[in-house]
Amino acid sequence: MLEQYGYVGILLIVAILFTITIPMLPMLLKRIGLIPGKKNPTKVQSYECGMQTVGKTRVQYNFRYYFFAVLFVLLDMLTIFLYPWAVNVKELGAGGLVAVGIILSLLTVGYLYAWRKGALQWK
Repeated sequence: MLEQYGYVGILLIVAILFTITIPMLPMLLKRIGLIPGKKNPTKVQSYECGMQTVGKTRVQYNFRYYFFAVLFVLLDMLTIFLYPWAVNVKELGAGGLVAVGIILSLLTVGYLYAWRKGALQWK
């Protein structure tokens, strides 16, 4: 039984080593001398389309951008949930149908709530 978890252990070790190695690699290459470490004024200067910025460089974005991004992610998650259900609908039976009905009803209630509050209107 424990040999089945060997692959998971190897994957966990590789993931930890990868997570440690990737951030340390630039520091190691800089110490060896493959990456230049001297800063010059041109290198640290702000750059945007070859021109100096005019006005404020920090602009506050409208929250609706984030709302639509979250809505997109939720609908993608719905697709990820519905595809396996549609493939195995015969094997899942009534329990699968009830689960999909609950998920779809929750999403419908949330969508109607957002629509009623005016959150889906782009102004």
